[in-house]
Amino acid sequence: MRFLKPIKSLMLKSKILVVEDDRSLANVLEYNLTNSGYEVLCAYDGQDGINQARSRNPDLIVLDVMLPVVDGIEVCRQLRSETSTRETPIMMLTAKSEETDQLIGFSVGADDYVVKPFSVRVLMERMKSLLRRRERDIGGADVVSIGRVTVDRIKHRASVDQNPLDLTPSEFRLLDTMIRQPGRAFDRTELIDLALGADTMVLERTIDVHIRSLRKKMGEVASAVETVRGVGYRFREKGHSSD
Repeated sequence: MRFLKPIKSLMLKSKILVVEDDRSLANVLEYNLTNSGYEVLCAYDGQDGINQARSRNPDLIVLDVMLPVVDGIEVCRQLRSETSTRETPIMMLTAKSEETDQLIGFSVGADDYVVKPFSVRVLMERMKSLLRRRERDIGGADVVSIGRVTVDRIKHRASVDQNPLDLTPSEFRLLDTMIRQPGRAFDRTELIDLALGADTMVLERTIDVHIRSLRKKMGEVASAVETVRGVGYRFREKGHSSD
């Protein structure tokens, strides 16, 4: 890990919360992010991370998995359950590289996953990607309804029969991507590129985890998201009543 020369940030003044108990690593990230124009907050245990996320309203959270007091998986789960932090992008950091660890992280709502050791410059580029995606989500102005399902980009909300669905940001983007082109079969790579971001380092199986969770939350209309054998997924073209 090294300190970088200041570089111009595309997301000047964005507020970043770094939740990392390794203070030397936290200091390196704080130094480089500050020099790139970000406002940086630091927390050194999971509970402090939760408290600062609630009170300081960061634009993005860099979250270590192995934390004292409350571990990173539980921090992510709690933040995704609260209205004020539900849509805040979360990038998880971990020394673990096992596929199952990544799937657990994504299943509780993480947007990206970086394995230590990592390049600070690469990490910052991926952070920029998450922040750009967040701006696109906020800037959208379309409302799409098919059958009993509605996706509202303005409010960043999806609903069934006008009852809001409690979706993670990744689940929302997947649904939003598919419902705007009903009947089109998306392969898993396309869904990673279109819904999660082309430069997001995820496994194709991660999409299956998100889809399972999305269907569970959609309840009676879960079958509106269809599996296309040998390809991926699509949103059903025709309306549905009690799928």
